[in-house]
Amino acid sequence: MTDDRTAAANGIKATYEETETERILAFERDAGDYGTGGTAAIAQNREGYAMLKVRPAADGDELERYYGFEMALDHVGELLGVSPHDLPIPAAAEDMGM
Repeated sequence: MTDDRTAAANGIKATYEETETERILAFERDAGDYGTGGTAAIAQNREGYAMLKVRPAADGDELERYYGFEMALDHVGELLGVSPHDLPIPAAAEDMGM
């Protein structure tokens, strides 16, 4: 995947999108060679200054809120059973939480 809104690595696909009200970074972990599959997402208001919300999926209910992107990525890593360092981050989402 080569555009700035998608990324893939370590059996994980990440997709960044903007809705009318939110910026959403959604992750999907493949089953198979990488163990169990799963999904998780980080959402932030469209203006980019509110706390980050971690969800089990892009349209799921909020599980927790974080001030920092790294803390939200830690939670996503736990949900997917991977190190947060293994999560691919699309270029368009690199400024989330700032």
